[in-house]
Amino acid sequence: MLRFDQVDFAYDGTPALEGIDLAVAPGSFTVVMGPSGCGKSTLVGLAAGLLTPTRGTVSSASQRPAVAFQDPALLPWKSARDNVAFALIPLGLSRPERRDRAFEALAAAGLAAAEMAKVPRQLSGGMRQRVALARALAIGPDLLLCDEPFSALDAPVRRQLRRDLRRIHDRDGLTTLFVTHDRDEARELADTVVVMAARRIDRIGRPAEVLATAPDPARDLPSVS
Repeated sequence: MLRFDQVDFAYDGTPALEGIDLAVAPGSFTVVMGPSGCGKSTLVGLAAGLLTPTRGTVSSASQRPAVAFQDPALLPWKSARDNVAFALIPLGLSRPERRDRAFEALAAAGLAAAEMAKVPRQLSGGMRQRVALARALAIGPDLLLCDEPFSALDAPVRRQLRRDLRRIHDRDGLTTLFVTHDRDEARELADTVVVMAARRIDRIGRPAEVLATAPDPARDLPSVS
């Protein structure tokens, strides 16, 4: 589904990634871990086509990728349902079709009908992130790219969201590339764990094998409910 072949990337001459070789298999859930500044977010940017490699190639068989970031970036004047429906306009669906699909995606992400009618400021941080996840999933992606979408949430909310995400991944047969600092997140979500260090991939393997020896990249982050 997604391949990196000898990929380098630099920001204004400063190396961010070097010699990246990675194959993400169709239907897999691949989690990327590593300390801040090691290039995890750059990897997602390259996979999404938002960045171009300095050297090497990134190839994808995806026809419809979707990205979920740490910041939900919701339109503050639109309801949760309308935020998701707005993202469907490029698909050429009618307004009723967009609203129906938005309802289905939000319900799958765990929002009740009453919450779908609220604007972002009326929702908790966890609910806003659910809306952002529903927005990504509503387009019917075959590749889901997640850049620490749950990192600013408190532990109980993170646990529930990752259970919901894994359920949706399995239900829809998605291919998912997920960046995190959280070992528990990697352990619960991943089929394959990629550990990065100093702009390179340090090791790749099954969660039980990799996490037993990998350093803990967790950092203190602000927490919201």
